Amino acid sequence: MSRRRFLPAIAALIAIGAASAQARPSIAVTFDDLPAHGPLPIGTTRLAIVGDIVAALKASRVGEVYGFVNGVLTERENDMPVLQLWRDAGLPIGNHGWSHLNLDDVGAPVASADIVRNESLVAALAGTTDWHWFRYPYLAEGRDPATRLALRHELIARGYRIAAVTMSFDDYLWNPPYARCLANHDAAAITQLETSYLTAAANAADEARANAKALYGRDIPYVLLMHAGAFDARMLPRLLALYRQKSFAFTTLGKAESDPAYAADIDPSLPPVATIRDRVLAAGKTLAPRTDIAPVLAAMCPTPPS
Repeated sequence: MSRRRFLPAIAALIAIGAASAQARPSIAVTFDDLPAHGPLPIGTTRLAIVGDIVAALKASRVGEVYGFVNGVLTERENDMPVLQLWRDAGLPIGNHGWSHLNLDDVGAPVASADIVRNESLVAALAGTTDWHWFRYPYLAEGRDPATRLALRHELIARGYRIAAVTMSFDDYLWNPPYARCLANHDAAAITQLETSYLTAAANAADEARANAKALYGRDIPYVLLMHAGAFDARMLPRLLALYRQKSFAFTTLGKAESDPAYAADIDPSLPPVATIRDRVLAAGKTLAPRTDIAPVLAAMCPTPPS
């Protein structure tokens, strides 16, 4: 067969491959609470925890992963080297507020001042990278409409985009029991934690996809919320492998939120919208089932009485 006759077939295969790649769902991985999250288990350090997270991200070739910084932690635990390690790895950072304040508890003026207080630290570490991304602590965007809009106006004025979250399995819940089980030398319980963590992640991914398809009729690029905790560091290689097994590709926060589904977050001047889950409920559609594992995790490996 001549070379000319091969060319159309090769072009068709390339087109099929490109279409297949585009059809894959994608995730932008993000981490909150840098430089320190959750209890510090015996036998490790904050620097080692974040070092393991960075190593797993690099080994899995996840690409650009934003870490959202609470500056107060650099004072409480003297963890500036952790943030420097993150930045030396070429990973970008964003603003999570200086003190991780809940907007619903403190109101817009106090929350805005806390964001501004964090800026000098974040800007100095970020250098020329884009640090004007804000992640709401506790994902609390304001139950009261006036409070919600007031802070959004401040974010607009300061040039921020909102780092929305569209996939989460409450990974932070596993970090305290892991520290307790490690202190108790309970290997069987740690295995249970590992299994339940991956199960919860898989279920949350399925739920996010089901809800997006119910609302939009398609996958959107999902933004995954993680935390820089010790158990997250332990599980990250297996978690990333799980997402790949479920046919997810990895993307960046900026690319994910360029999707129209995130329009109100990229441009805070637009009216705020409810979460995908709440909008699915409002549309009268069926939500994917969700299991509350928090009580189970809270009861694992109780601390012995002193």
